[in-house]
Amino acid sequence: MALLRLPTQLATPAKSRHQMYSTNSNANSLSWHRNLTPPLLSSLPSGKCNARSAASMICNASAAEAATGAVNLGPGTPVRATSILVVGPTGTLGRQIVRRALDEGYDVRCLVRPRPAPADFLRDWGATVVNADLSKPETIPATLVGIHTVIDCATGRPEEPIKTVDWEGKVALIQCAKAMGIQKYVFYSIHNCDKHPEVPLMEIKYCTEKFLKDSGLNHVIIRLCGFMQGLIGQYAVPILEEKSVWGTDAPTRVAYMDTQDIARLTFIALRNESINGKLLTFAGPRAWTTQEVITLCERLAGQDANVTTVPVSVLGFTRQLTRCFEWTSDVADRLAFSEVLTSDTVFSAPMNETYKLLGVEQKDIVTLDKYLQDYFANILKKLKDIKAQSKQSDFYI
Repeated sequence: MALLRLPTQLATPAKSRHQMYSTNSNANSLSWHRNLTPPLLSSLPSGKCNARSAASMICNASAAEAATGAVNLGPGTPVRATSILVVGPTGTLGRQIVRRALDEGYDVRCLVRPRPAPADFLRDWGATVVNADLSKPETIPATLVGIHTVIDCATGRPEEPIKTVDWEGKVALIQCAKAMGIQKYVFYSIHNCDKHPEVPLMEIKYCTEKFLKDSGLNHVIIRLCGFMQGLIGQYAVPILEEKSVWGTDAPTRVAYMDTQDIARLTFIALRNESINGKLLTFAGPRAWTTQEVITLCERLAGQDANVTTVPVSVLGFTRQLTRCFEWTSDVADRLAFSEVLTSDTVFSAPMNETYKLLGVEQKDIVTLDKYLQDYFANILKKLKDIKAQSKQSDFYI
């Protein structure tokens, strides 16, 4: 029986693989790296910080470069078009992708990093769970056997360097998908990522888009603006619990979208062969500022919020400060979003053409008003029921 031989690069440890893709431009390789001035801070005396210019990132890719480490081995045993692998299935979006796929009759396999608390809810739903880690390329190939489509929702954890999963891991995953003949690859990116090279995660997303395009894989890239679900923990719950709500004075507007709608539109796009190779942007019906979201939550909760406003200038200063220490550099990368907040950016996009392309009506897309109204109505009803039961118990005692 013939054995499947994978490209040597797929078994390369994460660190050496990143070094391989960070060589100079004359080496004909894809690269993602920062030009730091002065040199890396690890060489500075302990406790001292020298001023340095803002980090800039460069990524280069070509079709030949992307294919270097991923050879298409040709057709093998046919796989069902309903066989999909969801990468990042436990996240806010990932779990909705899994739920939608199962509801529509897909055979769903979920790639999950080994963890002390297994993702049993995925098995309970009917998905198959396999353990693998994008930062360990040798664990990836087995997860792709018998898979037709990869849906990539993964992103790194807050405590780990951004490039570990979002760059090195994605390069390994795309290379492996190419080598094993995956038929389609869906990648979620960030709206306007091509316009903010100063933000590490956004630049990585843009570089990954380029790498995927040049890989030769059939693909769909979907840029997202923001999730409605993320507003619950950020604003709704603190208001109900009378805790501080943190906000900024930034003018940035975000067209939040329900992740259930994102999942629904994703599978419509997946089944539409004319969308292969396209870049889509999914945005909610309206763009909201932070203050508008807080005001809406106050009205629906029937109580005022204890708002603590953090000036964007403070976030910018904090980012510069955390750059001065090696152990806080990842914090600085994430605070880089403060650069976006000061740019008066609108995270939104016209959706009329996308609706037409997908055969969707705008009226079927959940608005933020409706989403939060339903949430508060359900929560307040439960709170009233709990309070009534408590009073009843007190009466009989």
